[in-house]
Amino acid sequence: MKICGIDEAGRGPVIGPLVIAGACFDEKDLPELVTLNVRDSKLVPEKKRNELFSKIIKVAHSYKIIIVPADEIDDLSAKGINLNHLEAIKAAEIINELKPDVVYVDSPTSPDAKTFAKYIRDHLDFIPRDIHAEHKADVNHREAGAASILAKVTRDAEIEKIKKEVKLDFGSGYSADPVTQKFVEAHWENELSKFIRHSWGNIKKLKSNKAQQKLDFKD
Repeated sequence: MKICGIDEAGRGPVIGPLVIAGACFDEKDLPELVTLNVRDSKLVPEKKRNELFSKIIKVAHSYKIIIVPADEIDDLSAKGINLNHLEAIKAAEIINELKPDVVYVDSPTSPDAKTFAKYIRDHLDFIPRDIHAEHKADVNHREAGAASILAKVTRDAEIEKIKKEVKLDFGSGYSADPVTQKFVEAHWENELSKFIRHSWGNIKKLKSNKAQQKLDFKD
């Protein structure tokens, strides 16, 4: 029996991609995840996460990592596809390719897990025996914890690539970070804006303020 965990990294930041990962394991190999002490990526130090990444891939029957860049998030948002639906669509894409028997997918707090599972099922071509959507699945199920590590390490690597390209430190990428705020305010209109999620509230506010300033100037 193949058991798959699915989780994401980078849901909240205003900068960089969302990463969704799926890790599928033969049931007989699951004890190896215990031996490796695989768990939610947030509970694992960065150096250890990087070490576990390659080990998880070796143990896994199969895996898939999907990187959704900021501009794709914005394009889908403009079409009415919010972050929850986007995650569900990508989770379904992973399930369709890996074809597991059982799935544990980390669910956002809202909507409820049952609704999120329905979002996923709406996009499935392959139907697993069981789909368990669960908030904190990455904490409660090592398969989902493994997926969370694949997603987090990949997301961190993508952020480092962006920092090397822009040659600037933009902090954590979260809106509340003053370094991130400064970067966003300075670059949301130039060539570096491709890394920024324009569908986020703080960017909409910047656009609204600029539009109002133009109106005030005309008056």
